[in-house]
Amino acid sequence: MALSPFHLAFPVDDLDAARHFYGTVLGCAEGRSSDTWIDFNFFGHQVVTHLKKGEKQNIIRNAVDGHDVPVPHFGVVLSVEEWNALAAKLRAQKIEFVIEPYTRFKGEVGEQSTMFFYDPAGNPLEFKAFADISQMFAK
Repeated sequence: MALSPFHLAFPVDDLDAARHFYGTVLGCAEGRSSDTWIDFNFFGHQVVTHLKKGEKQNIIRNAVDGHDVPVPHFGVVLSVEEWNALAAKLRAQKIEFVIEPYTRFKGEVGEQSTMFFYDPAGNPLEFKAFADISQMFAK
């Protein structure tokens, strides 16, 4: 079965900050936009930032591997090389990590690298990379 692009729309409180973060920091090409929303090509998927002034998500945290994982969150699974390049790019741009880049299940089935950070509106993002992508759903 071919992988279909997903669509996700979420609130931001500043479209200029969203445009800079998703467009410049993450390198996502901008699609259509208006004075209240912007489409981005989020690694082959469509995300839409919708202006909602003063709106911040109510984030909860869930303990995973000794880390407080923000929920809800979204992101994408990259290749190991792409993940390492993105982590280096984010560090160079002084992006503050909620959970610093690290590797879970090292040497085990499902080995994966992960990192968490917030966009300027406080939306949590997680980027992952699997040592072996065929093990993404391994138990």
